[in-house]
Amino acid sequence: MATIKEIASLAGVSMSTVSRVLNFDDTLNVTDVTREKILRIASELEYVPSKSKKTKNKFSRDIGIVYWYNYQEELEDPYYLSIRLAAEKKSNENNFNLVKVTEDTPVEDIRNLSGIIAIGRFYDDTIEKLASSNENIVFVDFSPNENRFDSVMADIGKATSKILNYLYELGHRKIGYIGGKKLESIDYKNLFIDDRDIKYKEFMESRGIYNVNYIYETERFTFKIGYKLMTEALKSEDRPTAFFIGNDTMAVGAYKAISEAGLHIPKDISIVGFNDLPSAKYMVPSLTTIRIPSEYLGNAAIDLLLESINGSREYNKKVIIPTEFKIRESCTEII
Repeated sequence: MATIKEIASLAGVSMSTVSRVLNFDDTLNVTDVTREKILRIASELEYVPSKSKKTKNKFSRDIGIVYWYNYQEELEDPYYLSIRLAAEKKSNENNFNLVKVTEDTPVEDIRNLSGIIAIGRFYDDTIEKLASSNENIVFVDFSPNENRFDSVMADIGKATSKILNYLYELGHRKIGYIGGKKLESIDYKNLFIDDRDIKYKEFMESRGIYNVNYIYETERFTFKIGYKLMTEALKSEDRPTAFFIGNDTMAVGAYKAISEAGLHIPKDISIVGFNDLPSAKYMVPSLTTIRIPSEYLGNAAIDLLLESINGSREYNKKVIIPTEFKIRESCTEII
């Protein structure tokens, strides 16, 4: 396990400077280059704050919750809302309160929390700020470092394989992906790579049908984005016969774009979503999708955090929640 002394030696600075940088001391007069160097070395060495911090905040009844989306995005994508509500309920059942943590929350306030639930995806600087301030952290729907942090994930890779196998067996070879990344042409620094992106590329390449032009990229999965990207896709002369869409929220927007273009689902285009929103089975036609039991993610996250707070184990866990494939009416066979 790395120490502040080791980090200071490699960075060529004092131990005091390392300590203040890792605790995000805004009063420290140090260059951005030095600050970034220290954070990078700490990350590479998998530095973990001293266990003494657990003693300091173990009697707090407050758990911090931080998420990467705003209020409007939460309303547009009930998946994350469901995770948060489940976490809140589980916290209350265990006599803990959830307290919102933002970029502006003072480090001392974060340090005094019993632990932190981080929902969504986060850049390295945010992860390091949280980790240097509080050692009890659980990431939900994101696993930045399996050996360093607890995390709760849905089995997205396996679910993606189910979707693509289903479409392939229906005869589809031109399978588009709305929400993905073109993995062969991107800068991986500070970029979130989803299991859906990886499995899509692997599957399509293994069948000899991969086409980078069938991928429509985005980092935000909203109604408007789904509508915009499907509208763009429909203009292509080489249009896919089926689309795998990153979540049901975007699928709603895609439905609208297809309808406005005078096309029909699944006669002209087959659609598969992801998450199984409550409205998915009431869409016309009803949406074939993957159900992720988001409430389980919230519950499992609190369970993991309480284990860490209570000091009942010395190793990290990654919990994988299984999914369920809901086959409905939005796909058809290619004859």
